[in-house]
Amino acid sequence: MRQAYQEQLDDVTSRLIGMTRKAGEQIRTATTALLEADIQLADRTVAADVSLNRDQLEIVERILELVARQAPVAGDLRAVLSAQRSSSDIERMGDLAVHVAKVARMRYPDVAIPEEFRTTFKDMGRTAEAMATKAGAVLGTRDLEGAAELAGDDDEMDRLHRSLFIVIFDDDWTRGVEVAVDVALLGRYYERFADHAVNVAANVRYLVTGEVEWSPDGPAH
Repeated sequence: MRQAYQEQLDDVTSRLIGMTRKAGEQIRTATTALLEADIQLADRTVAADVSLNRDQLEIVERILELVARQAPVAGDLRAVLSAQRSSSDIERMGDLAVHVAKVARMRYPDVAIPEEFRTTFKDMGRTAEAMATKAGAVLGTRDLEGAAELAGDDDEMDRLHRSLFIVIFDDDWTRGVEVAVDVALLGRYYERFADHAVNVAANVRYLVTGEVEWSPDGPAH
């Protein structure tokens, strides 16, 4: 019985890692769609979210089955709760990638962002994808040092996010309100994507140590 239970937990973890890969792919294709005004990649990003949503629902079903059959306590219960929270965070990462893709699609055939932001959004996309990959690794290894590294990656994303506002709030800004709103929203999507990757790391920390600080937006880091 115990072996079967562990195998089921391992399967859930494997599915979560697969979800992080999909979320990373989504933010990569969304970023390329944004930078290149590629409508096909934008549509591919949106369509891919169906698979991620299905994965999340299947994980929740497996978790409910585990709870019903095994009535987990202590560390086992933490594993179940951590997995459930992580599945929600990763699913939300996919949603945020979709938001980026929808802005690219909405502004097509024009590029949604001005040239002066190109490097920043390329860096944000690269950072977001790397954080999704690292979140998957942390889920697999339960490495607390790796989990802590994600907080540092999030600091870099926050720095990139803040740099956008330095430009759009400058007195020399001439591109108008619509472009400023697009840039601000897009920056927020990437920033929240990173936050959810950090939440996954916090969920792993909770699983390993039983300790986590909670904020209104999820686990604090």
